Amino acid sequence: MSGGFKSRHLTVVGLGLMGGSLARALRSRAEVITGVDRDPDTLKYALDHGIIDVGTEDLKAGVSEADTVILAAPVRVIIQMIEGRIGAYLRSNTLLIDIGSTKADICDAMARLPIGVQAIGGHPMTGKESNGIEESDANLYVGRPFVLCPSRRTTPATLARALLLVEAVGAVSIEMDATRHDQAVAAISHLPYLLSAALVATVAQEGNQDDAVWRLAAGGFRDTSRLAASDLKMMGDILSTNTRAVARILALFRRELAMIEAMLISQDDVKLAELLSPAREARLAWMQRVEAAKNGSGK
Repeated sequence: MSGGFKSRHLTVVGLGLMGGSLARALRSRAEVITGVDRDPDTLKYALDHGIIDVGTEDLKAGVSEADTVILAAPVRVIIQMIEGRIGAYLRSNTLLIDIGSTKADICDAMARLPIGVQAIGGHPMTGKESNGIEESDANLYVGRPFVLCPSRRTTPATLARALLLVEAVGAVSIEMDATRHDQAVAAISHLPYLLSAALVATVAQEGNQDDAVWRLAAGGFRDTSRLAASDLKMMGDILSTNTRAVARILALFRRELAMIEAMLISQDDVKLAELLSPAREARLAWMQRVEAAKNGSGK
């Protein structure tokens, strides 16, 4: 464990896909890893597969000796833990980082933690369609953006250690204000989920009238409807802690949709093409950036 991130005692609270993958990715960087989870079967799996060294359902017991604590639970659960007793359980200078999908409310809660707790918000932009400790993967974070959002409890030492943690799991760190983060993910994550759900609801209504809709559905529908199958509790937590940003981006989308509808009704093919062309170009430009990043050019 020479160089980079090291932890004497790392605790991961929440051993689902994300938390389990972090524990796997940091296995060689920590002398002891404790997992905290309310599901005994999850703890047993993590222990049996060497993902953690100690498992407990008790938050206080799990974090009291740790020098690094990762909160890998749903957003509202993370807020409840931070606003609850976790601050009293932590040792001084413990690094506390979460991986919740929205950041402003979490960072606000972190600001009220006791002085001495080194707290910073985090959000790795990765995941899978399936969840659970069984799906955990040490390579889940490799090459993926990992946003870090400072709070009032983030010192230079906190940020430096968080950056080392991100580097240790193979992710690409991006430092960003919590409010800016929430506005960005409202556009590229939360809006797509709502559009996917609305699409499936609309198609289901058509399917009730004619089942050919379902029999003919293929790749295009599959790709655009995938997010509709996301976990409802998780998405409910995310949306309820980012309502203002989501409402703003939905208003922008309604305006775009209304313009497309107007062009269709007027049968103005030229204006419709002019309206759709920038979207095509933006998508192609984004894919070029993705490919450039994969190839290491960073452009």
